[in-house]
Amino acid sequence: MNSDCWPNSPGTYMLFLELSQTADLTIGRLGSFRFPAGHYVYIGSALGSGGLRARVARHHRQEKRLHWHIDYLLTRARIVSVLTDVSGERLECVWVRQWLDKPEAQVVAPGFGASDCRCPTHLVFCGSNRLESRRA
Repeated sequence: MNSDCWPNSPGTYMLFLELSQTADLTIGRLGSFRFPAGHYVYIGSALGSGGLRARVARHHRQEKRLHWHIDYLLTRARIVSVLTDVSGERLECVWVRQWLDKPEAQVVAPGFGASDCRCPTHLVFCGSNRLESRRA
């Protein structure tokens, strides 16, 4: 993984994930959930220092303190691809709504990644179909 491919700027990102086997995971204080094997999209923002480059590079690191909800899932899931959008505007809630409108979309962990908003989740389970790296 070459972190130079992501901009240093603030923005919003999507991690396209694959979980090869169903996993029962405890996600910090959020609780325990059963994550079915399949494909997921996680939508987040990187508006602080280091921008998208620092955040996406952190998600790719194996050795890190488990801090965000996504960190716990990434102990078992692999990142298939990443899509970023440079903007100082917080877009993740808009993108999540678009993904949740898809017929195959499911919420398997309510509140996942959505501690600071009213979204039902920022992690969308899309079943066994491989996801394309594109916006909803």
